[in-house]
Amino acid sequence: MGDRVAVVTGGNRGIGRAIAVALAADGFAVAVIAREPATAADTVAAIEAGGGTAFALACDVADEQSVATLAREVAERGPVHTVVANAGVAGPTAPLHEIALADWRACLATDLDGVFLTFRAFVPAMITARSGSLIAISSMTGKRPLLGRTPYAAAKMGVIGLVRTLALELGPHGIRVNAVCPGAVTGPRMDDVIRRQAAARGITEAEARASFTAASPLHRLVEADEVAAACAYLASDVAASITGEDLNVNAGVVMY
Repeated sequence: MGDRVAVVTGGNRGIGRAIAVALAADGFAVAVIAREPATAADTVAAIEAGGGTAFALACDVADEQSVATLAREVAERGPVHTVVANAGVAGPTAPLHEIALADWRACLATDLDGVFLTFRAFVPAMITARSGSLIAISSMTGKRPLLGRTPYAAAKMGVIGLVRTLALELGPHGIRVNAVCPGAVTGPRMDDVIRRQAAARGITEAEARASFTAASPLHRLVEADEVAAACAYLASDVAASITGEDLNVNAGVVMY
């Protein structure tokens, strides 16, 4: 796989960084994408320290021209085999009737439009190559409610619909399309979600955190490396017969 490129949007931190490192370990040259490429330096350094190949590029996935430029820049590095559309924002936490249209649109622009734009930019070359793996990071919130998070839930459910339909479209071209649905993943972003949930529900942060772990049969949150392992599997030839799936990595909170 040394001559194949994997693209990871939002690869500068959290789940994205873990995915980039995992794909590099499997032999991909990894394009680590962030709005500010300097923020991806740690991810690139970690990959190179492990003997892998990585490079950072700038892109705003909500901007059509920015994504088109990214696709051209990546193509100069080698054939793209895998694209992981991971970049996302949390969006507002508030009752629907209190959410401004601008905030609603900003969330969907990154979390749903960003997946559409990213995949669209790389699909033509994959069709020509008659191979490729597209992986979108959805969420268990795309499958079940989360109080006060209607824009995020709508976007993540939309991602699942996009993935299933695109899998049908691209299957004849040898391209697989799948989603990964993480649960509550440990880290700063989850800490912020818990703080917002506590405020929205009028409970303590400890109670809000417990509500996430209590819903899991394993009684724990998910680690970023576990999400990354699922992506590495879907990118691999071992998953050659898997397409149109939304793979749960959420400690059993959602089982459908």
